[in-house]
Amino acid sequence: MADLTGTQGATDEIRAQYLAHARSKRVMNLILILLFVAMLGAGFVTADDRNAGGFFEGLPNILDFPADVLSEAYERGHLLPGYLVKYFPSLIETVNIAAVATLIGGLIGLMVSLLVTRGLAPVPFLIGPLRRVLDILRAIPEIVVALVLIYLLGGGPIPAMIAIALHTVGALGKLFSEVNENASLKPLEGLESVGATWPQRMWLGVIPQVAPNYLSYALLRFEINIRASAILGFVGAGGIGYDLRNTMTWGQGKFDEAAAIFLLLFLTIVAVDQLSSVVRNRLTHGAKLQEVHP
Repeated sequence: MADLTGTQGATDEIRAQYLAHARSKRVMNLILILLFVAMLGAGFVTADDRNAGGFFEGLPNILDFPADVLSEAYERGHLLPGYLVKYFPSLIETVNIAAVATLIGGLIGLMVSLLVTRGLAPVPFLIGPLRRVLDILRAIPEIVVALVLIYLLGGGPIPAMIAIALHTVGALGKLFSEVNENASLKPLEGLESVGATWPQRMWLGVIPQVAPNYLSYALLRFEINIRASAILGFVGAGGIGYDLRNTMTWGQGKFDEAAAIFLLLFLTIVAVDQLSSVVRNRLTHGAKLQEVHP
């Protein structure tokens, strides 16, 4: 009969190492949770101290403003269709800002993503600096860039479009580069063997493989940019956000118009979200089904 003492000892040692690793992982997770709770509590205390009215004192009144808006909108419900028509052009302007910013940012992000993907970049030593540029573009909020541009260019949709496009370059450049890393290199080797240039290899060998994922991420970013465009309207960047700020600043007497703007924004975001979900599912899952069933 074979001697299993050595095997049993090795198994016990592996089990002991695994249990020790699991215990240390649980301890680290507990420490991180405690740190998170402590930071969250400290943040609430700091915010309450610096808040002019006091956060916890004002917490019971959190529903007062929505109640005022809804009550005024209910009393003047017969005016709602007219308000929807009145602010619909501003909504179109907001969607146009988001669409142009997504298109420009997506195209630039696509080109940069090919330059920062390891194994695809024509100049490897530029990968690090270009990645840091993408990090900076993602790190700076759109509203900060928009405020600077409004100071330089004046109010309107152009500053909002540029600010959103710059942030889109950083976000989509990062996502597209991760998608590029999963592309097969075999088509590139075949194209290179027949003398194709780097742009030709990217256009014919990489982009056809990952185009559905590109479009999926771009549509998702378009949804985010619509919200960002509406928010930037609060700082004078045009669109329906500017109208919403005016109605809310005016106060009672304009809350019914604010409710109409909220409704327009909600319906638009829901419609774009549903449409984007359908298109993304057809692009991703549909492409996979065609590969399985040609």
